[in-house]
Amino acid sequence: MKSKKALFLLGLGGCAVLALAISCATVDRVMMAPPLIPGAKYVGMDICGTCHEKKVNDFKLTQHSRIQLPGDEKRVAGQGCESCHGPGSLHVDAGGGKGKFIVNPGKDPEACFQCHIDKKAQFNLPYHHPLKEGRMSCVSCHDPHGEDIHNPKGMNVARVNDVCAQCHREQTRPHVFDHQAVREGCINCHNVHGSVNPKMLTERDANLCLKCHASIGSPGGIIVGTDAPGGTGHASRIKSGTCFSAGCHDAIHGSDFNHHLRY
Repeated sequence: MKSKKALFLLGLGGCAVLALAISCATVDRVMMAPPLIPGAKYVGMDICGTCHEKKVNDFKLTQHSRIQLPGDEKRVAGQGCESCHGPGSLHVDAGGGKGKFIVNPGKDPEACFQCHIDKKAQFNLPYHHPLKEGRMSCVSCHDPHGEDIHNPKGMNVARVNDVCAQCHREQTRPHVFDHQAVREGCINCHNVHGSVNPKMLTERDANLCLKCHASIGSPGGIIVGTDAPGGTGHASRIKSGTCFSAGCHDAIHGSDFNHHLRY
């Protein structure tokens, strides 16, 4: 028994050492393929700031600015601007200029997808914003140089749907009777990068609405809207389809005429 226990502890210790070795070996690595520009070398973010001063100053406040591309012997080869735009020596030597020896993520989302691989997968789902089709880019909604890159461009607490309203004006315009879910944000109901459901909905059926408009009754059973369990109202109509496709609450984003959002 003692020999078995010793072998077990030895094996456990070996696994721990192996895990530590793998962890230490990968701690300085990156999970991305940095943009490459043939013949160009890294010059550093301060050189970029000589022409792009405001962008560089704002960019230093973002998480993107902390990306580092390791070089030889644990040396940092590039960071900041060049981690997304590629090494900038040729661009600098050419005196700058749009598209001159520089990668523009606004033209090609692959530069963003090198890190945001989960978003790349979502854009490959059946229903997605037309990014791959070239009708928009990541910077249509996100400002990679802004103070908070996770927030949509121009978003603030008072106007949470501003970024969606740039294209979806009818859905986000004010209504006499508004839907509170819209007031809280389009992402309550839509996966904005892509979904398996039509209209990029987070749920394909009435469960989308029941996440907010259902509760458990005291005798048990689901109460939908104001229905009592076993009633003949809302609960019995769920089988007809979703709340917004069964001929009931068609004005899902808001109505100017009916407070039940029926039309």
